Amino acid sequence: MAHVLALGITVYTVIFLLELPDKTALAALLLATRHRPLPVFLGAAGAFVIQSAVAVVAGSLLSLLPRAPIRIGAGLLFLVMAALLIRRNLRKDEAEEEQAVEQEEAKHQRPFVTAFSLVFVAEWGDLTQLATAALQARYQQPVIVFLAATLALWTVSAIAVALGNRLGTWIPERPLQLAAAAVMVLVALALITGLLG
Repeated sequence: MAHVLALGITVYTVIFLLELPDKTALAALLLATRHRPLPVFLGAAGAFVIQSAVAVVAGSLLSLLPRAPIRIGAGLLFLVMAALLIRRNLRKDEAEEEQAVEQEEAKHQRPFVTAFSLVFVAEWGDLTQLATAALQARYQQPVIVFLAATLALWTVSAIAVALGNRLGTWIPERPLQLAAAAVMVLVALALITGLLG
């Protein structure tokens, strides 16, 4: 039971830190400044359920490969994700993201549909989806990985929706992204060296 709890906490923490500074959290935050929070949250939450399930299935297929290469591959994937996060952070243009959210909003009048569509499309191949697949491939615990990853994504959505545009003034995005990248590097090194389980 302690192993299950530890794995759940690990998955939750990694996915939470990756999602907090992500574009989908920003989209939920922006939508929540213009619409009622509950439909925005429910739309994002529904999309996250589907994307987490896709990631767990992909990770389960990867887990059919031998354990040592998967452990090292997962570690390398975390290193790549950290590099992509840092690179994206250095080149990020928030104005473009806000413009994309506004264009999507113009297409959809209902906040639930808008939030669902934005998150569903944005999460394909996203760092959190890749991390969820890598964690499932490594630990082969689909229920725990799915529940912990989904709960982490829902938590970030709830924070973004609840705080609306205030989150951006309280917690700068760049330090959060760099912290997430640092966590990914540590997890990658632990996986590659075999320190993580």
